[in-house]
Amino acid sequence: MAEVDPATRPLSPHLSIYRPQLTSITSILTRITGNALIVAVVLIIWWLLAAATSPQYFAVANGVITSWFGDLILTLSLWAMWYHYLAGLRHLYFDTGKGLDIATAEKLGWAVIIGSVVLTILMLILV
Repeated sequence: MAEVDPATRPLSPHLSIYRPQLTSITSILTRITGNALIVAVVLIIWWLLAAATSPQYFAVANGVITSWFGDLILTLSLWAMWYHYLAGLRHLYFDTGKGLDIATAEKLGWAVIIGSVVLTILMLILV
């Protein structure tokens, strides 16, 4: 049986030479925004249930959701919604077998990032 020397084997990919790729970052961000949207929906449902419960409980929930922290959460949720939507369209395009080469995948990744920021700003201005 061959002897294995684990101390001299390199890690794959080695942390000192590995550069995160845009496609992997956008994929991870899609999963993160999906889970973050669940948290935002729970916050909004809490607010709606508080409105149906009592004026005092609604005042507490409304105070949280209209505070600077609530505004931050809702604004980030708006961005997450647009990002997740555009990333979903990107993956639908990938599912057709198109755009899978590296150059196109990176262009689409940047389009999702920039598009989500632009659409979020537009919605904040219009609403």
